[in-house]
Amino acid sequence: MKTLVSAALLLAAAALPAVAQSGPTLQEQMACRSDASKFCAEHVGKPPQMNACLRENKTKLSDGCRKVVESRGG
Repeated sequence: MKTLVSAALLLAAAALPAVAQSGPTLQEQMACRSDASKFCAEHVGKPPQMNACLRENKTKLSDGCRKVVESRGG
């Protein structure tokens, strides 16, 4: 379970746009965790591809994740 939580946090961190100057907050990570794994799991560990995937799926994202993506330039 601990490994799953760690993997989910890494997935969410990778989901945020690379153009951001600071890393994602824990709140931002949690907001996008399930959306990133649902729509973009194949891009884990590939931040540019993950960011593009989340932007492409923006209309399908939860409200919280959509706000995070938009606030970070997506």
